Amino acid sequence: MKDKALRWLNTALMFNLFFVMAGAGWFAAAVVGRSLDLNLGLDLFYKLWQPVFNPAIGLLILGSVVSGISGWVSRKFGSTNS
Repeated sequence: MKDKALRWLNTALMFNLFFVMAGAGWFAAAVVGRSLDLNLGLDLFYKLWQPVFNPAIGLLILGSVVSGISGWVSRKFGSTNS
């Protein structure tokens, strides 16, 4: 059960990472577009920052910490029982 939950968490974190990376790419392209007077959606990105990207980054950080702590605890207590 624990392994299945950790596998699901890692899969969700992977998809979340790609989503955050795509958002970072969009932001970079929109900033470059703004400097070249092209509308590539920087205003829309600003509107979506608080409700979409900020929680996605927070979940990515929280999930990474939980995954790391879980792995540490598993190694710490798994090696003493072996």
